[in-house]
Amino acid sequence: MPDTAPTAPAEAEIAALRAEIDAIDDAMHDLLMKRAAVVANLAGSRAKGNGTPLRPGREAAVLRRLLARHTGPLGRARVVRIWREIFMASTAIQGAFSVAVFAPTPQSGQARLAREHFGPITPTRVHPTPARALAAMSAGEASVAVLPVPTEEPEGPEGAWWTRLDVPRLQVVARLPFLGDDGGTAALVVAPVAPDPSGEDRSLLLIEAEDGAARGRIAQAIADAGLQAASILFERAEGATLALADIEGFVRQDDARLAALPWARRTILGAYAVPVAGDAP
Repeated sequence: MPDTAPTAPAEAEIAALRAEIDAIDDAMHDLLMKRAAVVANLAGSRAKGNGTPLRPGREAAVLRRLLARHTGPLGRARVVRIWREIFMASTAIQGAFSVAVFAPTPQSGQARLAREHFGPITPTRVHPTPARALAAMSAGEASVAVLPVPTEEPEGPEGAWWTRLDVPRLQVVARLPFLGDDGGTAALVVAPVAPDPSGEDRSLLLIEAEDGAARGRIAQAIADAGLQAASILFERAEGATLALADIEGFVRQDDARLAALPWARRTILGAYAVPVAGDAP
């Protein structure tokens, strides 16, 4: 049989490469410790201002910047996963953080998205209904709630949770997954804070129109107001027609364009960073 044992020069080259990796690991660890120290200082400053460490818009902006400069064999999904762990480690330094997620089972797509985004060691509890997940957050048992992206045909009587969201106390602040489409599974993150802009966002606009209002009329009114809707969902409620429009851009409740809509109730439910493309197949 041929001798496949590495030659002495090959062993020396492998040892040198491993030593280089060790040095890089030490440098990365030094930077992580330095980053943690800066975050701890930030936490001290924020405590005085009674602020929150939750900044999903800034996290999305950081990831976009890193992905734009990324090259080499390391996949984009790996980069996002590494930095998601860094983000959550930084959040943990600034205070306790936990997640309430509505999902049929702990193994369902919604629960998996929550674990991947907020980290496997972040306390996460699965709830049987969207209302229970929101109630857990409202009671201080969780920092955020993860709920399904609204659809035209919601599952169960509580599927249209967006029609009852207590805005502005609770608002949509993020969409999952941030990278890729995950085969169609998607979720929204609701938090007791206002969303922060990432530079490329969409806003969720709730309109309460008169009972029987035509879809075309609502869509035209949105366009006439100067708002660009990527999609519009409709839900029939008692005595009203509810529409949820996914609006291009970061729109605040005091945006002058909302005043051009011919309905009294026109509420921004929050906003989220537009997801980015995953690794090429």
